[in-house]
Amino acid sequence: MSDLIVANEIAGGAVYGIPQYDYTVGEATGRDYIAALTAAAFKESVAIEASAAAYSDVVRLRERKITDLGTVLSVLSQAIASMYDGKNNPTEDTKSDYTAAIKDAQDTAYAYGLGFSISVKDKTAAVTYGTATTAQNDIQYAVDCEDNNLKQDTVALQSLISKRDNAYSAAAKLVKKGDGTASNTVRNIS
Repeated sequence: MSDLIVANEIAGGAVYGIPQYDYTVGEATGRDYIAALTAAAFKESVAIEASAAAYSDVVRLRERKITDLGTVLSVLSQAIASMYDGKNNPTEDTKSDYTAAIKDAQDTAYAYGLGFSISVKDKTAAVTYGTATTAQNDIQYAVDCEDNNLKQDTVALQSLISKRDNAYSAAAKLVKKGDGTASNTVRNIS
């Protein structure tokens, strides 16, 4: 916080040979030290708040990606399950009632840079067993990576929020201290 404050010696303002200073925070000049510290604490807390907002956006985007890819995994799992015959052997293609779900899942996967091929025959989309299981593994890996990144970003966000709260608390304490000092000075003058 102290790098936000610049001390300026007051020309001709020495008292008993001790130089006197006023302080500058950002564009605000001519402050006493408590006011300068308070302004710096508020400035720091606002900067931290902006960083926290950016992390919040990242966390929300990661959560959305995990949710979307989870939906794709669900569709692929259902499609794979539909391929099995009564003897626990996979057949070649999905059943036709998964057409819309498979197309939506493919579009969602492509939106996140992942994908798998489907075949369309007579307006019916199908995915092969090998393609579905490969896509399922790739998408599960992407979800696991994204989940790990989400956990790291959440910890960073919590840290920023804690720093922001500490900065606001420090500023509030300095305001209270400055107010107390001013009140004591007025009482001593009276």
